[in-house]
Amino acid sequence: MGDEASDDRADGRNGNEREPGRRPWSSAFRHSPYFPATVVVLIIAAGAGLFAGSYTYAFANPTPHRIPTAVVIPGRGAPTEKTFVAGMEKALHASLRLHLYPTYPRALEAVDQQAVFAVLRPRGRGVELDVSSASGASVAQVLTEAGAKVGRALGVPILVRDVNPLQRGDPRGLAIFYISLAAVIIGFLGAIQLSVHARALEPAERIAFTLAYALLGGFAIAAIVDWGLGALDLPFAESWLILALTMFTSGMVFSMFSVLFGRWALIPTWGLMVLLGNPSSGGAVSWPLLPSLLGHIGRWLPPGASVNAQHTAVYFRGHQHALPFLVLAGWALLGCAVFWNWRHRHPGGRETQVRPPDR
Repeated sequence: MGDEASDDRADGRNGNEREPGRRPWSSAFRHSPYFPATVVVLIIAAGAGLFAGSYTYAFANPTPHRIPTAVVIPGRGAPTEKTFVAGMEKALHASLRLHLYPTYPRALEAVDQQAVFAVLRPRGRGVELDVSSASGASVAQVLTEAGAKVGRALGVPILVRDVNPLQRGDPRGLAIFYISLAAVIIGFLGAIQLSVHARALEPAERIAFTLAYALLGGFAIAAIVDWGLGALDLPFAESWLILALTMFTSGMVFSMFSVLFGRWALIPTWGLMVLLGNPSSGGAVSWPLLPSLLGHIGRWLPPGASVNAQHTAVYFRGHQHALPFLVLAGWALLGCAVFWNWRHRHPGGRETQVRPPDR
């Protein structure tokens, strides 16, 4: 009897001690290995939807919003040309942004400067429409189709010429988008691999190795696309520099987010560079056909700057602009500055070994 009572008291005491220490299921779940796994599942699901949505929104139904077009008006301008221009604006829902030029050479110079995408000028009793596939294959196609339709409707003879065609190995004008996309994605994947497999690197060494793989990776991309596949005839040194700068910038953007957000750094990197930057870059669909917001912000993000710089280097040699390089350099400097300023949060580095004093 005494032993049974003693056992009952022990059981009651143990039960009372367990109850206060037992965690609610929500707290237990948060501290279990299932919580981060569940978070990852939800993030992947949301990321998949956003990825599909952002690219579908940008590319599925390209619609002309504003197409800079040169109009050559010698003297007072030809009535036929004015009628045709009015018909084009109606067919494209007033999407042409007209720039008047007194001479045809001035208008072609504007095409080379990428200020306009096409040139309209009178030609006998009809009209000549000069498109530039190198400026944007999708825009050239839209203008060609609309011009032919308007010419038939008005009974106006129209001659369509491509004054700056794409290279033979790049008939759809997508190769530049692909090589820039490779540089962006491999750029931040390289930084991720350094975080995982080279954690002992100090912050300055991390930046140096990011630069090293950017230089080698940019060279590899340019060499394979130009020398290996012959898809593009690249101005090799300039293209290599652009690709290397793109990879370095992408790597430092991830490194910046790694000290700001820790293990979740891939989420803002992916959002900025892939979900927002690549669809708005103008590489797959030219910016006049993108939704207005994407068309405006794309050139200020690293993927858009990379595409613009590479596009000009390949198809408009001698007319390179400083803005894409300034954008890439600005993001790279921002990434380096933030990473260096918060380097104490860098997830790695070598611990200083303190030698015990001699006895």
